[in-house]
Amino acid sequence: MSLDWGPHFIVPSKSLSSFSGVVRLRESFDEALLYKELENLGLSGAVMKVTNPWYYRKKGTGTWIKIGESEDRDENFPVKWDTSDLKNGPYEVLGLMHVFVRHHDVDQVIARQNIVDVTIDN
Repeated sequence: MSLDWGPHFIVPSKSLSSFSGVVRLRESFDEALLYKELENLGLSGAVMKVTNPWYYRKKGTGTWIKIGESEDRDENFPVKWDTSDLKNGPYEVLGLMHVFVRHHDVDQVIARQNIVDVTIDN
């Protein structure tokens, strides 16, 4: 059984349908559901670190380009993305959240992805 603990993309505004210039990407996760999933996976233990690398790609292409990475849980893993040099059109943004867990003195890592469709309109 898989629990949807996240990551969950935080949209700056419900009315925002396209990005231009510098935007701030953020994601959240549900800590209670995360611990339930870790227990279900047999990995209950101390969460040592959570990190969220961000990537983008033009819709329909195969290669992801890294935007940045954040460990700042308090601010929902923010990364600034300057879209100024991108061609207008549809893109995908990938948040790939990693959770580092110490289980019986062994470090384990689980990861979840969230892909969101965005439009660049510079």
